Amino acid sequence: MLAQDLHIHTIWSDGDSAVVPEQTVDFVAELAHARVAGISDHLEFIHDRFDAYSAQVRGAGFKVGMEVNGHEWLAAALEVDCDYRIFHCFDRDADYAALERLLESGVPLIVAHPNALNTDLRRVPVECLVELNNRYVWRCDWRAFYGPHVERFRFVLSSDAHQPNWLNQTVARHVAARLGVTEHLVFE
Repeated sequence: MLAQDLHIHTIWSDGDSAVVPEQTVDFVAELAHARVAGISDHLEFIHDRFDAYSAQVRGAGFKVGMEVNGHEWLAAALEVDCDYRIFHCFDRDADYAALERLLESGVPLIVAHPNALNTDLRRVPVECLVELNNRYVWRCDWRAFYGPHVERFRFVLSSDAHQPNWLNQTVARHVAARLGVTEHLVFE
């Protein structure tokens, strides 16, 4: 069993073509693959129904998260109550500024798959958590991308699961071990 997995999607992300119909909150709960798990569906799909989303996620025993797609969703992200946020930080000044604003809320902030979004980790505040996940870590020379920053950040390992068979962290854990990264547990 994994210690934590905070990047999991469900059918609440109904506009995401990678999510399969079987990926329900209840099914993820049945699998019980992590001691601490969080559902982090895409804010653009859940914003208008966040209360119902949050109630179902909490009711299943999960932490309530959300995945925020850049600075355009900053105001909406700050409007709702959650346990943590996962942020897409594209290499844009407005996204780096959004990181600062989100950190002010005191809610844990995870920068998702920065290597796939061309995030300049030198511009990311050290208070942010940086994610290594199965889905995207291989999309670059991960040694060159993450290596210079292993002492600067705390790292979170995630599955970024859109489908039940993706609920693991095998590749992320392999990369973390090779980089000498220790997993940071957000909710110990």
